[in-house]
Amino acid sequence: MEISYNIIIEAICVTILLLYTWKVLNWAWFGPKKMENCLRQRGLKGNPYKLLYGDLKELTNKLNEAKSKPINFSDDIAQRLIPFFLDSINKNGKSSFVWLGPYPVVLITDPEHVKEIFTKNYVYQKQTHPNPFAKLLVQGLAKLEEDKWVKHRKIINPAFHVEKLKHMLPAFYLSCSEMISKWEEIVPNETSFELDVWPDLQLMTGEVISRTAFGSSYEEGRIVFELQKEQAEHVMDIIGSIYIPGSRFLPTKRNKRMLEIEKQVQITIRHIIDKRLRAMEAGETSKNDLLGILLESNMKEIEQHGSKGFGMTTTEMIEECKLFYFAGQETTSVLLVWTMILLCLHPEWQVRAREEVLHVFGNEKPDFEGLNRLKIMTMILHETLRLFPPVPTYRRRNKDEVKLGELHLPAGVLLIIPAILMHYDKEIWGEDAKEFKPERFSEGVSKATKGHVSFIPFSGGPRICIGQNFAMMEAKMAIAMILQKFSFELSPSYTHAPFAVVTIHPQYGAPLLMRKL
Repeated sequence: MEISYNIIIEAICVTILLLYTWKVLNWAWFGPKKMENCLRQRGLKGNPYKLLYGDLKELTNKLNEAKSKPINFSDDIAQRLIPFFLDSINKNGKSSFVWLGPYPVVLITDPEHVKEIFTKNYVYQKQTHPNPFAKLLVQGLAKLEEDKWVKHRKIINPAFHVEKLKHMLPAFYLSCSEMISKWEEIVPNETSFELDVWPDLQLMTGEVISRTAFGSSYEEGRIVFELQKEQAEHVMDIIGSIYIPGSRFLPTKRNKRMLEIEKQVQITIRHIIDKRLRAMEAGETSKNDLLGILLESNMKEIEQHGSKGFGMTTTEMIEECKLFYFAGQETTSVLLVWTMILLCLHPEWQVRAREEVLHVFGNEKPDFEGLNRLKIMTMILHETLRLFPPVPTYRRRNKDEVKLGELHLPAGVLLIIPAILMHYDKEIWGEDAKEFKPERFSEGVSKATKGHVSFIPFSGGPRICIGQNFAMMEAKMAIAMILQKFSFELSPSYTHAPFAVVTIHPQYGAPLLMRKL
């Protein structure tokens, strides 16, 4: 009896081992090869699959090589940001496939295909990285799908209404004033002074988010900002490597640090939320910061339906606050730094923008109505977003088998939309697509794009960035206030080296020669 019992145990163990072995082999080889054959049969060209790594080694080598050399302003920025994807498109056509490890990636550049992908957000969903640690940076609205996304979007929407943005202008102004006062102390009178504006712009946009998200708790919000900044660096390293299932349980230095950061962020934001909820229960009116509006909107939704299931949990609110931080700070800081660099390269536009600002505000504090009247400024910001879109690529995955135009895609394919290529497409923008010409937006985005979905700095469709008006208003305020006080030109020490750390950063900072007006 004992022998037969041991035999049964051994048989079960062997079966489990065989099943697991098959699962690993299917994940690492048979599944990808089947998908490759399917894609080729449907007319797509691409690289042959290589065991486990796919094209990751070549992709990483190309990126490292590109990152090792700065470029000239006339060079192709895409060759530095997405060199491997660009080479694949040149070799295999605009709709071709590559491999991120064992996962096939189809590159999408046709504006009509992009329009369909963004419009049908229930068919083409956000791609989740296989490494669970990648989720530690942001979840919330950016990663949710279907009914849960609809619920969160509805609750968060009031925080970004134009009327609410008006109440956030003092926070924009205060944070910009602190940065400009610091510059006025550093820059001597009547002479230019070299200043790397990039760290200060990052700090300023972080301060704006701390103030607009958490109001009076903004000092605690600063802690979140610093922690999220560190977490982003870890996540970017993870995204560029293959995830071996189960490796997240290894007690590596990075794994432990990422979990520690997440714990600190959760505790800090939960403390702020609990404190705010107690104040609201005690009869205090909700504040006009993002958290106050979010809590009020959430309570209304619960009261209206008489069930907590229609609202967000505290854990879900924490994720939305983390997203405010990451998306809000990153998007605006990169928009500001590239705007200043482009205005250095094109001083005639710096003069035009300053004249407009002084005509509307003089040296007075910018107000909401005046910021909305800055037409030249809006054109400049749009052209900056075209040449340096905050996010160089968007990722989606089709849940089921789909027909996308003439493409017939099997279920589960990762689709990458290279915004950086679409923004430089000569067929849409003309032969001068590489040039800084804000006048192309003089009659608005729709006229500039000739109706194509080819200008996507904030994504598109129902899932277009909820904070785009927030980012644009903050950027207008900051640039207007800088133009009131300073003129600036590129320092000889500036090195042009855009590279992607989620968003497009200047690799060696942005040293400018600042001069007081």
